[in-house]
Amino acid sequence: TADNSEYITVSKRVGAFGLSETRFSGSEIDTLRSQPWVADVGQFTASRFNVNAAVDFNGNQMSTALFFESVPDRFLDIVPAFWTFEPGDTEIPIILSKDYLSLYNFGFAAARGLPTVSEAMIGMVPLRVSVSGNGRQQYFRGRIVGFSSRLNTIAVPEQFMQWANATFGEGDDSSPSRLIVEVSDRGGKDVKDYLESHSLDVGAGMNTSQNRFILSVLVTVVAGIGAVICLLSLFILMLSLHLLMQKNGDKIHSLMLLGYEPRNVAAYYSRLVAMVNIAVFAASSVVMLAVVSLWRTPFAAIGAEASSPLPAIVIGLAVIAAVTTVNLITINRKVRSRFY
Repeated sequence: TADNSEYITVSKRVGAFGLSETRFSGSEIDTLRSQPWVADVGQFTASRFNVNAAVDFNGNQMSTALFFESVPDRFLDIVPAFWTFEPGDTEIPIILSKDYLSLYNFGFAAARGLPTVSEAMIGMVPLRVSVSGNGRQQYFRGRIVGFSSRLNTIAVPEQFMQWANATFGEGDDSSPSRLIVEVSDRGGKDVKDYLESHSLDVGAGMNTSQNRFILSVLVTVVAGIGAVICLLSLFILMLSLHLLMQKNGDKIHSLMLLGYEPRNVAAYYSRLVAMVNIAVFAASSVVMLAVVSLWRTPFAAIGAEASSPLPAIVIGLAVIAAVTTVNLITINRKVRSRFY
């Protein structure tokens, strides 16, 4: 999928008293697919059978009715290694929306006094799933294999959905009530105009490009401010070196008269600057690692995973090496200018 694409979930607007048609016909899907800003269209396949899930968690047994949906794999933002199902399998792989995990951690768990859970932890919780309908019932193990930021649903593989609807499904209406649409950035206002004129609601993803633009602006502003601060720091450091060399000008001249070589005098100042720069780099790295460690657990509780601090450390090391090199060149030039 191209990086300049976003995904939106589209459904028909529900009319008064819920009497309006909410399913998409084939012609409506074809019309949507023909729009110039549409790169691809996929259908949500809903379960036409009853689903019940039970779990024993921290000594508490919870049971609830659920629903399943499936979409083509190309529309998933994550494709786990075990995302498959064959008739006869006893385990169903499940992808949950990250919003559901957040609702549990900060809504249900907080109200009931239950512990919060991370993505890794909930993936180890065994689910007992009951699937029934059409006069049949079967039990499966449910395994949560991933969390999606794109799909606001409980997703299962298409292979399972096709088999389960054929085996347990009641009714034969396979028309989708929700569509997932890959939209290119060139859509812009045309997307909103089309959705409004066809009375379509967007469940997720409409603000992705706007959020991405705002985020890029914020990152650019922060990076620009950081670059200005770095340049100002470099200028202040260079000014400090200049003032230090100016203050010790007479001493440097005296050392010249005593027969000292310029490189011997410059070595003292070079070591001083190098030690200060290394100390600043070490202190900033420790602070960064401490902040990362402090925020890692709260972010993990909402399903966000912190990236490795190694790139930041490598970039910081490169910057401090460049600054130190400029400082050493400046020191050698200043000392030589005092000698000769």
